[in-house]
Amino acid sequence: MRYLHTMIRVGDLERSVKFYTEVLGFKEVRRRDYPEGKFTLVFLRAPGEAEGGPELELTYNWGVERYELGNGYGHMAFAVDSIDAIGERLRARGLDFSWGPGRTPDGRTAMAFVKDPDGYAIELLEGR
Repeated sequence: MRYLHTMIRVGDLERSVKFYTEVLGFKEVRRRDYPEGKFTLVFLRAPGEAEGGPELELTYNWGVERYELGNGYGHMAFAVDSIDAIGERLRARGLDFSWGPGRTPDGRTAMAFVKDPDGYAIELLEGR
């Protein structure tokens, strides 16, 4: 068994792709429209992941601009080289962290949280 991807639904596909690629450094791997089902899928790979590694799948259901996230969803977590560098990219776009930067509960690792354009929480852990 191997981990393939996580799928999240987004309300504005291009806004989300721009956030994940320009702010977090992901690479768009593939994109496909499904006119019969009225949706588009975009797969992104996090920086540092090898080809064939786990991906993030953005699903845009045509005409749906917003989703209720519910209270069961937690967050995605990504290892990053520099939380400060991501903070600079966020602030350059008029955004900021939703929490932090700070330290993990054991105090050993720098961490921060950011929300993507649809409100999904993303934990950033430096140097893991």
